[in-house]
Amino acid sequence: MNYHISSEKNFHKAISPEQLEQVMEAITDGRYSWACVLILRFVGYNPLHFIPQRTYSRLIKDNSQV
Repeated sequence: MNYHISSEKNFHKAISPEQLEQVMEAITDGRYSWACVLILRFVGYNPLHFIPQRTYSRLIKDNSQV
């Protein structure tokens, strides 16, 4: 089975250093679901295509910066 692995150069075009920092901070804080939402958003996907609305709404509420 062959898998296409994107080069590191392409990865840096998809996610900016600031966005990567946000993802790493979420992972470091143990907020893995939020990190997944951020990754999906940053690479151009709609998180609602992958997780239930109720879960997404809870994650947004829990992680909103007031």
